[in-house]
Amino acid sequence: MIKVVDLFSGAGGLTLGFRKKIYRNRFIENNKFNIVFANEIVPEAAEAFSVNFPDIPMIEDDISNLDKEYLQRMYLDLKNVDLIIGGPPCQSFSTVGKRQYDARAKMYKEYRRMLSILEPKMFVFENVLGLLTMKNNLGTPVIQDVEESFRSFKDFGNDLGYVIHKKVLNAKDFGVPQSRERVFLVGVRKDLDIKYEWKFPQPAVYPKLVTVADAISDLPELVNGSGTNRYSKKPKTRYQHLMRGTQKILLNHVNGYNGKRMQCIIEAVVEGEGRPYINKLVKKKKLPKELYLTSGYRNSYGRLWWDKPATTITNNLSTPSSLRCIHPKQNRALTSREGARLQSFPDSFKFVGSKEKINSQIGNAVPPLLGMQLANAVYDFFDKNFNK
Repeated sequence: MIKVVDLFSGAGGLTLGFRKKIYRNRFIENNKFNIVFANEIVPEAAEAFSVNFPDIPMIEDDISNLDKEYLQRMYLDLKNVDLIIGGPPCQSFSTVGKRQYDARAKMYKEYRRMLSILEPKMFVFENVLGLLTMKNNLGTPVIQDVEESFRSFKDFGNDLGYVIHKKVLNAKDFGVPQSRERVFLVGVRKDLDIKYEWKFPQPAVYPKLVTVADAISDLPELVNGSGTNRYSKKPKTRYQHLMRGTQKILLNHVNGYNGKRMQCIIEAVVEGEGRPYINKLVKKKKLPKELYLTSGYRNSYGRLWWDKPATTITNNLSTPSSLRCIHPKQNRALTSREGARLQSFPDSFKFVGSKEKINSQIGNAVPPLLGMQLANAVYDFFDKNFNK
């Protein structure tokens, strides 16, 4: 089995992608990967990981506290780790909100330090598209710093170094009902005898995109402030059958309560529109001036399309004033479970904490179905190069 460590694991989207595979449209165990341990600093995310993967040791701590002695005290099997997966916090690089080269933006250095300790054959590093355009305090592109830092580890006093492969992958091309572009850096250790180069997973030639309707149309309708733990409809699509599996209790399907003004805004916005549309109606005196929106982005207060993949799911997926997260057919924002569906988490996956914490676990994750495609590519690479 391929020995894996998951850093900045969150609730475990990437781990799920490496631990499961799909057989006859059902999630089953994938025994090709052994996750040696995972690390996460947020207590609720770490607990969610442990709830879903009770057999994997979880180190709930700041990654900067982890060193060789710390890991040795955990009695973990760290000999010949093959692969490190994970992506440091991405909020600093995001093109939405303030872009700051702060402590979170420098967490890739901690990822790199863990590489120097474990010296895996390979790593898979994920981050937001904004990493490609973010600059450090000296005006140098951060992505340049990141790539160069992975090529040489002389500052750690060893000859470790990685050949870097970089690509932007969109989750919608891999069966996820969401347009979500992310940067992936894959590093392969320079000293290895590699006959077959790394190749990123490729989308199907003519992929049938999974839409919001394909993903969530079987979930019960909700009104303002309501929720339910019962399925009221049978799954309609192949994707819904996959997500539902044998789950009997519907988890995290609760709609928040919106005040009268917000509810009026939600009811007025039509599919595919958002803040500019509302303001246009106010200017035309089709809506009262009290509904004019003075803050937000173009996609704020946005309603999703029913027959298209969702736009990128964020931490604020249940906040109507956030980026395009209003249900296409119902006058409310998405529930946590609908966000999880659009991220490709099966309905059996359990999240932990308040609704805000749960939505962060969902919005920060690598979609598991995309993770599975990466896992397949990793296994093929190892099989061709190291299995003799």
